Amino acid sequence: MTYVDAALATLTERDAHPAEVEAFRRRLEQLAKPESAVVPGEELAEVGELPALDDLGEPDDAAARAALDRLAVIKLNGGLGTSMGLAGPKSLLEIKPGTSFLDAVARQTLALRERHGARLPLLVMNSEGTREPSLAALRRHEGLEDPELPLDFLQGSEPKLRADDWHPVSWPADPRLEWCPPGHGDLYTALAASGTLEALLAAGVRWCFVSNSDNLGAIPDVRIAAWMAEQGVPFALEVARRTPMDRKGGHLARRADALVLRETAQVPDGDDSFTDIERFCFFNTNNLWFDLEHLRTLQQADPAAPFLPLIVNKKTVDPTDTASTAVLQLETAMGAAIGSIEDARAIEVPRSRFAPVKTTDDLLVARSDLYDLTDDGRMVPTRAEFPVVGLEKARFGMLDDFERRFAAGAPSLARASSLTVSGDVTFGADVAVEGDVTVEGPRHVGDGETLRG
Repeated sequence: MTYVDAALATLTERDAHPAEVEAFRRRLEQLAKPESAVVPGEELAEVGELPALDDLGEPDDAAARAALDRLAVIKLNGGLGTSMGLAGPKSLLEIKPGTSFLDAVARQTLALRERHGARLPLLVMNSEGTREPSLAALRRHEGLEDPELPLDFLQGSEPKLRADDWHPVSWPADPRLEWCPPGHGDLYTALAASGTLEALLAAGVRWCFVSNSDNLGAIPDVRIAAWMAEQGVPFALEVARRTPMDRKGGHLARRADALVLRETAQVPDGDDSFTDIERFCFFNTNNLWFDLEHLRTLQQADPAAPFLPLIVNKKTVDPTDTASTAVLQLETAMGAAIGSIEDARAIEVPRSRFAPVKTTDDLLVARSDLYDLTDDGRMVPTRAEFPVVGLEKARFGMLDDFERRFAAGAPSLARASSLTVSGDVTFGADVAVEGDVTVEGPRHVGDGETLRG
């Protein structure tokens, strides 16, 4: 049995939807073509100028309401926050006292509905591990659910493949580790496989705005919604200007006169073009918009649509055991659809629309006075540029350690240029940081102390 047959048989044994089978088949076929998983810089050109969000006109009340009435918000919510030592949904982590990511998303949605008198349904793409607690948290917000639509749908899963022969891996010690999500490019397949795509269209929803649940800046902007409707844009990707901090995230480029998205894993060995932020000056915020009717048309012709480049992720079957079997996870990125959907656009947005919390460094920034949380769930930056925060991963990287060391709350960073902390350090209440500050342990920073660089 070939690796393709073996892998597809493993998937179909789980009663996978035909769209999931076809999407996985495509990834398996791409795996046999090494050139499909790499994008050399020599094949790419810089993007040039893009339409900017700040240049879009403000729609009148009627146009705004009409656009939001036919727009759904989808939040990607499959992560368990294991990189921070969490066992539950990362989106339930508090970003301000008493407010989680999902609480903020719910408040944002309800506030936009009230402001514009619009429908604006909210859905989350969950994993099995995030589903129940996330839904319970959202349902505490009265009036959030749309009576015609589900509040969530599930992302897919696929077999991990042995790195040596590409057959599905077997791991009797914990069979759950034999499976993995196919990356957030699975969004399009999951919408079809779950029946959510048809449900949205039947309910009169035409467009979707999609973003990560941990991105504090990703709020539906009525200007983009109205622009999509007026211009008939089938797909739009929000991008922002790269800075030296953005050398690792996916960047936008042109390839054969089409816009494409290139991720770190697609860069061939020895190619240093990825970090050239002058040449490739826009990065992917992972906020995107698309036309549901156009997606359905694409999938009627090709169940695995839209075409997405393969990303091969090399891991071990047990992520906590580097001596366990080496495996490949076949993934795709949802933003990469910009390279295959005809007339897809990119739009330049302010960096404030990209404020993810991926590490405890980011969490400290979010909890500090660099952000104000408004009553309508918006996290408003209090400064145009943020300081660089670097906490020693060994002592601050896990949430329990982080919480213990900042038990009295985050220090003030309003006047900080940078904060670097290493060693056994704990912080008291009402600490302030000014300038470039490095703190080395063992040390306790006392209540009310000001650290000056």
